[in-house]
Amino acid sequence: MKISTKGRYALRLMIDVAIHDGQGLVSLKDVAARQQISMKYLEQIAGTLSKAGMLRSGRGAQGGYCLTRAPERYTVGSILRLTEGDLAPVACLEPEAEPCERRAACATLDFWTGLYATVNDYVDRFTLADLVRTEQEKAEGRSAGKSGTAGEEAPAP
Repeated sequence: MKISTKGRYALRLMIDVAIHDGQGLVSLKDVAARQQISMKYLEQIAGTLSKAGMLRSGRGAQGGYCLTRAPERYTVGSILRLTEGDLAPVACLEPEAEPCERRAACATLDFWTGLYATVNDYVDRFTLADLVRTEQEKAEGRSAGKSGTAGEEAPAP
């Protein structure tokens, strides 16, 4: 399992929208500039997130996107599963997979099942709010570094 740019950029988009949400609708043009992501690619990702009810869009000159709920109510796992599909490490564990003829004798099935559970538990343990906090702490550290003071490294969530 490898998270594609779609999943990684979806998280960056959601973090950016969450951080700037209090300022009204967040323009994809602004997100693209801040995140250094192609506007076209962001439009595709934002469309996916909107159709799933994670973002709400507004049209017009002041148009853009906002979250549909508090950042605490989005898990990283829900965003990744939406953009990446199931996070199964092997095809036989995917929800729509045909039962494997070797299932009963498979020496690695328990290992893959454990890895799958661990990955899902991990990505579901963190919320968008956690990632926003980390982004803000890292930004504060970058700002402190620019002003000549040593900033502490923010712990990873």
